[in-house]
Amino acid sequence: MSKLTITAKELRAIGFPESPVIPVAMDAVGKHFKHEKKEDVMEILKAVLASPLEYKNDAVLGMIADKLLPKEELGEPEISLNNTGVHFNTFGAEHIEQGAFHQMYSAVKLPIAVAGALMPDAHHGYGLPIGGVLATDNAVIPYGVGVDIGCRMCLSIFDIDAKELSNREQYFAREISEATLFGSGAQFKQAEDHEVMDSKAFFENPLLKGLHGRAWKQLGSSGSGNHFVEFGSVTITEKDEVLGVTPGTYIGLLSHSGSRALGACIANHYTKIAISKRRLPQEAKNLAWLDLNEEAGQEYWIAMNLAGDYASACHHIIHAKIAKQLGRKPMKMVENHHNFAWKEIHEGKEVIVHRKGATPAGKDVLGIIPGSMTANGYIVKGRGEVASLNSASHGAGRKMSRTQAIANITYEGLKNELNKYGVKLLGGGLDEAPFAYKDIEAVMQSQTALVDVVGKFTPKIVKMCGDPPRYNNRRKKSEIEGE
Repeated sequence: MSKLTITAKELRAIGFPESPVIPVAMDAVGKHFKHEKKEDVMEILKAVLASPLEYKNDAVLGMIADKLLPKEELGEPEISLNNTGVHFNTFGAEHIEQGAFHQMYSAVKLPIAVAGALMPDAHHGYGLPIGGVLATDNAVIPYGVGVDIGCRMCLSIFDIDAKELSNREQYFAREISEATLFGSGAQFKQAEDHEVMDSKAFFENPLLKGLHGRAWKQLGSSGSGNHFVEFGSVTITEKDEVLGVTPGTYIGLLSHSGSRALGACIANHYTKIAISKRRLPQEAKNLAWLDLNEEAGQEYWIAMNLAGDYASACHHIIHAKIAKQLGRKPMKMVENHHNFAWKEIHEGKEVIVHRKGATPAGKDVLGIIPGSMTANGYIVKGRGEVASLNSASHGAGRKMSRTQAIANITYEGLKNELNKYGVKLLGGGLDEAPFAYKDIEAVMQSQTALVDVVGKFTPKIVKMCGDPPRYNNRRKKSEIEGE
């Protein structure tokens, strides 16, 4: 077998900037991927390019990611953190790792911090912890929003007997597989049509204009990682006036994904600008912010909202395709962002509320909090709790990193767990196994003051990215694929 080589021209063609990253990427391919298929390696490199932070600590890909990450410019004087931070409330502290607390302690010491909260599913991230909520004074933190801008949940409830999921399992599995694409670099050959692609924001910002073509080809796709599209049963036990669904058991279509390469490129571009403008101590470097009175801050705000609209459009396209095949319109759709920033009023003053991996839970606001591929998810109604900045968890939250999950979970164990709960998994892998997540029931119990449960979603047919995590375990994941 001939050894794989990738040229600088090929790397530039997929968006890699000039040196020093190209020689590093070529060297890594030559040493570690020389017997892999070129198309597989190119997809891996596209994923690193789109989200370098995701690969920063990878033993091989970290060398490439490091060259892609924004470098701190030393021209500006370092901004000191406050000695004592603003107060933040914690919900379900017993479920939260110390790394998330340390990140929150840094965040609330920022000069722009107004208030904060930590959700029970919180764990370590970049910038703000995932599950962290931070209100700021007229400033937005790109890594406080997150790389996957507008990552969101969307649930369609269909007036179809949930028993059909067992009776016609192959039919429903086929409809999911045909409705979307998974994978970090996935693109459609023929672009979908949606009004979001006509937004003037795409044509008024050079960065966004350059991303328009790829964004169009990814419109309606679902990405990788913990993103999914799944069928399950929706159980409503009591009539809720806000939800407006008669008690019963129905078929639900639930999706989780964000703004794809569009959001990742926006996040990385404006984080680089923020870091160049505000030099912070090392432990808070990724919390660099943009003032909303300055041009870059205004640009980011417009771009962030565009990415949110784009993420919403991706979900709506998927749900519309499947609804058409089912021959039914959903009787109810519930959806929410959980990687975003909003202008809200806190204690009589307008603030910017960052919810990085947190669900909006204002008074009577509906949302979805999923569990795992075998655990229940919940339709919730916000209680408007000021102590949490009108927020709740965005899921069960990870208790194992992807690396830990791959090292400690077996395919046999995952297969047995799927069989135990009667779940058909299409794609997926050990890094997303149920064992890698916290107990959703314990997490929900920790936030009874934040949300009321108005419905339950139980997964039955789960579609996730079939690609292996990063670059290993390619062979073994086929053992459960499609079972």
